[in-house]
This record gives sequence, C-alpha cells and structure tokens, in this order.
Amino acid sequence: MHAHPMRIENFRYTERFGSVIMRDVQKVLELDSGQINGEEVPDTFASRQVDESVLKDIERQMAIVIPTKNEKLRLFDGVLSGVPHECMKIIVSNSEQEHFNRFAMERETLKQYCQYTKNRAFILHQKDPVVVKALEAADYTALLDEDGTVRDGKAEGMVLGILLAKVFGKKYIGFIDADNYFPATVLEYVRSYAAGFSMARLPAVMVRILWHYKPKVLGEGLYFKKWGRVSRVTNRCINSLISVNTGFETDVIKTGNAGEHAMSMELADILPYASCYAIEPQELISIFEHHGGVHDVNATYPADGGIEIFQIETRNPHLHEEKGGDHLKDMLRSGLGAVYHSPLCQEETKDLIRDELGRQEVLEAGQEPPPPLIIPPPSTAKFEEFQAYIENRLELFTVP
Repeated sequence: MHAHPMRIENFRYTERFGSVIMRDVQKVLELDSGQINGEEVPDTFASRQVDESVLKDIERQMAIVIPTKNEKLRLFDGVLSGVPHECMKIIVSNSEQEHFNRFAMERETLKQYCQYTKNRAFILHQKDPVVVKALEAADYTALLDEDGTVRDGKAEGMVLGILLAKVFGKKYIGFIDADNYFPATVLEYVRSYAAGFSMARLPAVMVRILWHYKPKVLGEGLYFKKWGRVSRVTNRCINSLISVNTGFETDVIKTGNAGEHAMSMELADILPYASCYAIEPQELISIFEHHGGVHDVNATYPADGGIEIFQIETRNPHLHEEKGGDHLKDMLRSGLGAVYHSPLCQEETKDLIRDELGRQEVLEAGQEPPPPLIIPPPSTAKFEEFQAYIENRLELFTVP
C-alpha cells in the first residue's frame, strides 16, 4: 500500500504564558511528502514528515463535529466528502424544521452519503427534546434558554458535539464549518489536526488552523486576501492582552477566530465556552485565564502539565459563503467582548478594543462590548447520566 505522509515545518518559535505553550505558525510544506526509492524522505532541522500510519491512527480516535444552520445542501455534501473515512462524523444542526424542513433534507443527504461510502454518522438537531432531556438528566442546563430548549448559537451546537464525542470515548475532537466550498480544504484541515496532535508533548492540546488565503471576488478576478477583517482585529487584541500581562510585546496568536480547530478531549472537557460567535476567541482567553499563571485568576479547571497550542497554515485557500457586513459586526462585537471582559484584560487592551469597535462602527464612542455568556465546562455535567440517556436512544441520531 502506498503511504501518503505529510511534510510540515518544525516549530521554530515558541512563546510561553504561564503553563501555556504557544507554537508560532507552522506551514504545510507538502500534502504528500512521498518516498525516495521506497525509503521515506528523512526529517530535517527545518521540517518533519508525519507518517500516514500516524495520521490514520489519530483520525480513528477523532470525532469531527460539523455545526450547520440552513446551509446549502451541495456545500454540506462537499464538506462530508472531505472528512477522512476513519473519523467519526457528528453533525449538529440548527436548521429550519417548521415551514420548510431543511433538517430532514440534511439527514437525507447524510444518509445517502453513508450508504455510498459504507460510513456511519450521527446527526442531531439542537432543539431536539431528547437532547434537552439528556442535558437535564446530566444537570447541565447552561445550554438551555428560558423556554427550556437549547439556545440558538454555534457554541451550543459545538458543546453538544463534544458531549456526544465523549459518549463514544473519542480522544480528539475537531470542528469544521459547513459552509466550505472546497472538499480538499476540509481534508487538509483534518490531516493538519492529526499532524498537530502527533507533535504534541502534553495531553491537553489545541490545534488551530490559519488559512493560507481567503479569496474574494474582485471585478473580473479573484483577490487572494491574507487576513479577514475580523481575524486581523481579534488577533491584535488577544496579543495585546498577552503582551500587557507578560511585559513582552508579542504577535504569536494568528488564529484568534479559527472556526477550524481541534482539541484533545482532555482539553475540550475542561474549558469554559462562550455562547454564539465569541466561542473561538473565548477558548484562548479561558486557557490564558486558567493557565496563564497570573496570580489573581484561578485555575479552576487545571490541565496536567499545562496546555500546548499549535497553529498550522494550510495550502488550500479557504472559500466560504459570504454572510455580509452585519455578520462581521456580530462576530467582532461578541469576539472582542470575550477579550474585553476577561479578568486578564487591562486598561491598555480595553482602550484598543473600544477604539477598534468604534472605528469599525460596531459600537458608539465610549460604549463597551457586551460580556459573553459563559457555558461551564462539559466536565461539570453528570456525564454518566447524559451517556445513559443518549445511549438508550442512539438510533434516533444514527445514520444509516
């Protein structure tokens, strides 16, 4: 069997914040790094080869969660086709069910995919009363709103995905957005997650993806943009928070808004999450608060030995659905709110955030962004009760 190892840059530069180890960006050098006369190309000081058997072994232990809401079915189907066969696929949908049952169509698309590929997957609707009952049984009701259903929000869907992956005893969990145009990009994301986990020296690990380019259609052609508007601002503010606390200026964080990211279950289980669009920046903020070693912030949820964060830059460009200006403003408002209201955030960083939000016309002068709604870590749920309730009703979510 011909193996397809991957070649990736070695980490050259590492920054520390308390017991958090942040690796600077590592580029994917070869998607298939090949063999010379049947022998693998050796590692060098600058790069390392990650063996196919290592990637596959990690993929077998990984669940990929795809949160979706009223996405085009063609896109959804393409994303599924990009996830490696070995990974468990968990789709958490918050799509319409009332007038036009998009959720039923997603389920049908998934079923067809599974029949053709001899795969098994899980799909659940965020508002499913069975899910609510399972959460109530686990005494984990922070995901519910006043009327007793799971709140709208991508974060809520992601946390449900984490709980379901825990039911199956998965060691790793990765997230992929459902609005991605290129299946090959999805494949590269998952392989990059696995490559990151293979390099990890600690059990609590996060791998965040940096897109190579984010193309925009300009006039007749494509313009390959390096940074999205939101990412540039979020990264600046998170780096400011680290710099002010350590006393050394840094720009190490380049993935503040990475929707595409993965964690070891050891880490996913102990992190507090923020509702809605604040979730990706809040993950970093939660890690810094609990492991940054700043004296007045408790490590309520300690990870043994600390936490390792990898940032991997992919080769494929990231082309996804344009959601418009209001969507960007929502992302900025909630993402920077997570940074602003952290106990680690000092006046200098707060000024920067207020200036940015004013300049982008997200807030009026002098206004503060709203604080995020924090979801306690999955480890605080009575997991045995959740597991027992779900396992007895698994056929409701299993496809085919």
